[in-house]
Amino acid sequence: MPKMKSHTGTGKRVRVTGKGKIMKQQAGLRHNLEKKPSTRTRRLTGVVEAAKSDVKRIKKLLGR
Repeated sequence: MPKMKSHTGTGKRVRVTGKGKIMKQQAGLRHNLEKKPSTRTRRLTGVVEAAKSDVKRIKKLLGR
């Protein structure tokens, strides 16, 4: 059987920490920024841990 290929798009969007946590950018900071309050845009900066419900799917895409 051929080898499993990891999903390269997912690999560019998420990062796995040393302990195995999946870190990702928060959604909602790409467009329509003029109408969003600056407090909200500041809160959305940085990376956060992925939701527990998404971790299994993301790990499968990464081939882990």
